[in-house]
Amino acid sequence: MQLNELTAISPVDGRYRRHTSALSTYLSEYGLIRYRVLVEIEYFIALCELPISQLAEVKSEQYDALRSIYKDFSEEDAQSIKDIEKTTNHDVKAVEYFIKSKMEDMGFEDVKEFVHFGLTSQDINNTAIPLSLKEAVENIVLPLVENVSNTIASYANKWADIPMLAKTHGQPASPTRLGKEFMVFKARIDKQLFLLKEVPHSAKFGGATGNFNAHHVAYPDTDWVQFGNDFVRNHLGLERSHPTTQIEHYDNMAALFDGIKRINTILIDFSRDIWQYISMGYFKQKIKEGEVGSSAMPHKVNPIDFENAEGNLGMANAIFEHLSAKLPISRLQRDLTDSTVLRNIGIPLSHTVIAFNSLAKGLGKIELNETAINNDLEDNWAVVAEAIQTILRRENYPKPYEALKGLTRTNSKITKETIHEFIDTLEVDGELKSSLKEISPMNYTGV
Repeated sequence: MQLNELTAISPVDGRYRRHTSALSTYLSEYGLIRYRVLVEIEYFIALCELPISQLAEVKSEQYDALRSIYKDFSEEDAQSIKDIEKTTNHDVKAVEYFIKSKMEDMGFEDVKEFVHFGLTSQDINNTAIPLSLKEAVENIVLPLVENVSNTIASYANKWADIPMLAKTHGQPASPTRLGKEFMVFKARIDKQLFLLKEVPHSAKFGGATGNFNAHHVAYPDTDWVQFGNDFVRNHLGLERSHPTTQIEHYDNMAALFDGIKRINTILIDFSRDIWQYISMGYFKQKIKEGEVGSSAMPHKVNPIDFENAEGNLGMANAIFEHLSAKLPISRLQRDLTDSTVLRNIGIPLSHTVIAFNSLAKGLGKIELNETAINNDLEDNWAVVAEAIQTILRRENYPKPYEALKGLTRTNSKITKETIHEFIDTLEVDGELKSSLKEISPMNYTGV
């Protein structure tokens, strides 16, 4: 079968392709190859700028032509590299040969051996992958989570004054405001976004075992550490780890994955709460013409967007957890376990993107059912007992907690009338009684 959305094994490349296709530019095999080409070209240009005498014939006005090799990089170019790899059986060496071929066509035959000069494949992989990850997160993932956060904030403001019965341990508790409950999630997400953006995107660049051995033996008078720092920071926009083994430490990449995981966990919490509010009737969902909620029950409008989000966030977090636990571990100066694992970083990001899109869709469909919220408040007058006993404490009334406990911890229904009758039995002045009777589930919402 031909690989397409119907035959793909993974749903991120099949059923949900419409949500994840933007990530292909960064995290697909094509994306990885293109970023490798980018790093190789920028490294060659950086060598020309050192300067190295053997590269004196390469002029700065020729840099744009060199950069066109990755800027105009096509799927056909990527396939050419894959074809070369069939012979080399080495993916990064195939990139090197492809670039040399392109440079020959451009008239750079005499300097082509400075492509991949002194490098090991991990100098390319451990710069290309962090760069592709950085740009995927900045251009795709962060805008989506910020959109969800801003939507939550808009509802928080819209419903700031809507009183709502709180539920602790699943039981009626002191009333709150619906907008405040939304703002809780907005604040949590924004805090984690701040921490996430503080995590550096780190890269390894230093030769076979991190010491610039080959560079130093060829040009001992060059400060290669400074060169590496400058190249990674100013040409690639990353932070160079130093000292290193053959590979990147991955500690900061693990921190990045853990940061996204925490945001996802918050949004799992949010998805479950909204699901519960829909189940309680606090929200209705807009009906779209032609959609079916159940194959058997025509009346149903299921909260599928929040369920879909919860499921995909859980999938993402399971893989993020493995990545952040595995990647920082490598035997001695390098083993190959990181290589195959790194090829999967697009999977949890894809599940995350699917979830964020589902949340945005679900949030766009909810409508407030204020009648249901008010009915629930009216049905739970027992929650004002906390307010009454606290005021009685203030007034030094004897055993106020016990008095309210006796009233409320029964199987009899507590109503407005029950509360007011109880207030009338209190041995306090009439003004205080009137004040206590003004308290209701509707206005006992704190600050």
